[in-house]
Amino acid sequence: MGAGILASLTDLVLPSACAGCGAFGRVLRRAVCPACEAALRTLTPFATRPEPAPPGFPPCAALGPYAGVLRTALLDFKERGRRALARPLGVLLGDVVVASAPGPAVVLVPVPSTPQAIRARQGDHLGALTGWAAWRLRDAGVHATVARPLRARSRLDSTELDAAGRRAEAEAKFGLRAPEAGRLRDTPVPAILLDDIVTTGATLAVISSRLEAAGVPVTGAAVLAATLRRRPLSLERA
Repeated sequence: MGAGILASLTDLVLPSACAGCGAFGRVLRRAVCPACEAALRTLTPFATRPEPAPPGFPPCAALGPYAGVLRTALLDFKERGRRALARPLGVLLGDVVVASAPGPAVVLVPVPSTPQAIRARQGDHLGALTGWAAWRLRDAGVHATVARPLRARSRLDSTELDAAGRRAEAEAKFGLRAPEAGRLRDTPVPAILLDDIVTTGATLAVISSRLEAAGVPVTGAAVLAATLRRRPLSLERA
């Protein structure tokens, strides 16, 4: 049995630490305690844009700042294998798309993970989030499909790079899957990019520009968390 599946089952049947506040001693159905779940539910999606924004950065909405319960829950899911968080975080990511009024139909395009990252995390964390985001959109009456017109080559860790370095790394890292990009180009349904966190915006800018150059219309992007350097904008003012 895979470690990710085992961790999810353990969350369901044994007391474990809350992924939000770290409190221990109760069985957690979704890996977070009721108080932290309520805190996540109070977050209101907002328009976000890095300062300065890289060329090609699409309109972007985030669930909340990369802080507090959202930050710790994301880290537990992404880096510590708490797979039970895929559903609640994925549904919240879907809420971000819903708040952006995507129209009757949308194609969700997750930022691809490198094979190296998938092996290290024992799964495609963003793929799991995207599946639940699509479910949330369909539940809201939006015809949501998922497409993967991009591939990611294994590269150096970009965590310590500055904005220019991240842009160069993203340019080298992401490539198009021509057949899938061609299918998207031939459909009138707009694409929305999905990621977990936006920092400098380099990844979303490069991917958006690459898809637009291939004739794939990109409406915007949705993320769970944004690293903020200034006050968030309201979606109405974006």
